[in-house]
Amino acid sequence: MENEPHIGDGVAGSGKAVSCTLTRDAVVASICGFVVVFMVGAAYAAVPFYDWFCRATGFNGTTQVATAAPSDAPLARKIFVRFDANVGPGLPWKFEPEQNEIEVRIGEVVTVFYTVTNQAARATAGVAAYNVAPLTVGAYFQKINCFCFNEQVMGPGEKREMPVVFYVDPQLAKDSENDGLNTITLSYTFYPVRETAPKPLAAGEADKRKGNL
Repeated sequence: MENEPHIGDGVAGSGKAVSCTLTRDAVVASICGFVVVFMVGAAYAAVPFYDWFCRATGFNGTTQVATAAPSDAPLARKIFVRFDANVGPGLPWKFEPEQNEIEVRIGEVVTVFYTVTNQAARATAGVAAYNVAPLTVGAYFQKINCFCFNEQVMGPGEKREMPVVFYVDPQLAKDSENDGLNTITLSYTFYPVRETAPKPLAAGEADKRKGNL
């Protein structure tokens, strides 16, 4: 009879519906997977990008790295630079500036020292985070040499003088927002890094020690 439904047609239609549903789910799953991968990649990329941005602009008080002293003579205008020292939890160091404050001419290259003492009976390592205040002055604070550029490893009970060579960029004097600025604070905080493994003894040295027992 012409009006009777065909069973085969119903099965075929159902199969097409299932196929469309599976295809749609696969597309959605693929998009979600791409979004997750993109977000993870963006999170990892954000750290070096943020670091580069801070160094390039002085944002958040990040100081600049200079390769040489300024070519022009220092300005007559003077400014006070204060020095702050801190140690993060877990690092057994005593860390302090040799001078709390000095007065410098803008554009003058200055060398100051911090003193670090490892108060532990083992070798320890630390790395320094740093910034200047006010935060907007970071773009004008130029470091030529600094212990903060590298990880520092200290032997048991070791005491060390660590220099910082810097100048305040003369461009600061052209920034009208800093006309009333008379003090900059340079702040460091040392944080602990991985434990320093003891160096293995050479065979000959080990034998000598055994002979002394």
